Amino acid sequence: MARIIDGPKMNLIGANVAKRRKELRLSQQKLSAKLELYAVYVCRGSISRIEDFSRTVTDIELFAIAKALKTDICELIDETILNG
Repeated sequence: MARIIDGPKMNLIGANVAKRRKELRLSQQKLSAKLELYAVYVCRGSISRIEDFSRTVTDIELFAIAKALKTDICELIDETILNG
């Protein structure tokens, strides 16, 4: 059975995380530090890998990323990735 995401992209949020982070003028390191406030430990390098779609994201990480970026989870998800 094929996975929902069956291709080179390992998550549905990478581009929107990068876009929102830049809108808030946060570095990857600052986003990492904000995530620690939610007891979610994602290093700067992992933020980079999320943004370039080479790292998966857990539901707990998704929740914390949305909170840290002051946005709704749905705003981070790019459903067009599912369609090719």
